[in-house]
Amino acid sequence: MKYFEVEFTIANRAGSPVDADTLQLLRDLLPSLVAEAGFESFEDTPQGLRGFVQTDSFDETALKEGLQQLSGLMPAASPDEGTLSVSYTVADAEDKNWNADWEREGFEPICIDNRCIIHDTLHPLPFVAQPSPLTICIDARQAFGTGNHETTRMIVGRLLNLDLQGKRVLDCGCGTGILSIVAAKCGAKEAVAYDIDEWSADNTRHNAELNQVDNIEVLLGDVHVLSHVSGVFDVVLANINRNILLQDMPLMKEVMAHGARIILSGFYVDDGLMIAEKAGELGMRLLKTSSDNNWCMLEFCTE
Repeated sequence: MKYFEVEFTIANRAGSPVDADTLQLLRDLLPSLVAEAGFESFEDTPQGLRGFVQTDSFDETALKEGLQQLSGLMPAASPDEGTLSVSYTVADAEDKNWNADWEREGFEPICIDNRCIIHDTLHPLPFVAQPSPLTICIDARQAFGTGNHETTRMIVGRLLNLDLQGKRVLDCGCGTGILSIVAAKCGAKEAVAYDIDEWSADNTRHNAELNQVDNIEVLLGDVHVLSHVSGVFDVVLANINRNILLQDMPLMKEVMAHGARIILSGFYVDDGLMIAEKAGELGMRLLKTSSDNNWCMLEFCTE
């Protein structure tokens, strides 16, 4: 999959350095204002911010509109600093496995609510007192979902508290397959997982085998693969960025049983209202909200 790398430079026209507080303020504002352009992630740079967006999803018009909004929010600069500005350049991101070093080193075991330990094949499990918690082995290969991220931890924690016995689960944008695997280990009758990235679909199958889980069907594609899936689901899981959620939620709703739950994450707290409004338009009722380090999780049910 090809990505653009968008370099945002925050400067003032007088040429003097932007003070650290102002620089950080604009770094904090930028992601939410340009999210409609399709960005998936950002990282700080000395002069501003760097964003990554799939080439097929990039909307430069939305990017320009976001920067126009930002210009109206610019903090006042002192006369000797001149007017602040944010410029950007777009380049092809290097086509490589960005997770290569991380994959070689693995990750330390992660304990969630003292009830689930997520580990990889490179690190031994820590000693735990009985009764032993649920253990999940994840061998991540260019795929998102090890439990390190707040959004994954929140959804896993929620699954541990749901009655999944005999339930049918849908895992949208499955990544490593961790959510499907946890659901299966917690009693789900069947899980269907899909991802647009071939390496993620393959990684989910691989991790299911590692965990001796044989009731997960893995599909390659986006939300439209659901048109080929029979039946409806009792629980839908989606840890995806805000824009894709807003786009795909109507099709997710179509495959939900009456009274089914949908658990959504992958977006910031500030975007929660937008997600909730969309869910309301689709006739879903909000059940639960959670947040961790400004990341949000929302749970809804069909009426």
